[in-house]
Amino acid sequence: MNRIALALGVALAALVLVAPVAARPSAAAATTVTVTMKEFKFTLSKAKVPHGKVTFKLTNKGKIPHDFSIAGKKSKSIAAGKTGTLIVTLKKGKLPYKCTLDSHAKLGMKGVLTVT
Repeated sequence: MNRIALALGVALAALVLVAPVAARPSAAAATTVTVTMKEFKFTLSKAKVPHGKVTFKLTNKGKIPHDFSIAGKKSKSIAAGKTGTLIVTLKKGKLPYKCTLDSHAKLGMKGVLTVT
């Protein structure tokens, strides 16, 4: 009887220690979106992302500088052939993005990202 009680006690203690860890919600994994810039368009690797922290990896394959702006945040100007990064925490919705340099957005460097 003592062995059974001891085994049950050990099993109960293990459940108490493991249960809170298992019940914790896991942190949402950060999302990465690759953004390719050219005259005068963006190509994003994803059209839809989950809300939360999103890292935009920017590559300018064009011949003139471009930047990337979304949700009130803007990257630095990325020179031709160079790369950059913009990290933004996004809320749910349809968020417009654009290049803020000169008339680039008017020439087609804009779009909408869906955040779920």
